[in-house]
Amino acid sequence: MKITYNIPDMHCGNCAMRLEALEDELQGVTSVNASYHKQQMVVDFNPAIISEEQVIRAIVEKGYSVSQS
Repeated sequence: MKITYNIPDMHCGNCAMRLEALEDELQGVTSVNASYHKQQMVVDFNPAIISEEQVIRAIVEKGYSVSQS
């Protein structure tokens, strides 16, 4: 499942890198592509392994607000 999220408080390349680290940190997430220019990130994950709510919680735990695009 691929979902695009709006991350309005992503301001720089370091923010994008922090969010892209979720790919390695969360089992079931297969790819993360974050763009601070667009203030968006695309997350591809396996819903049989991890829920969308868990993905959102992980983003919030990194200190970012999130809404679905």
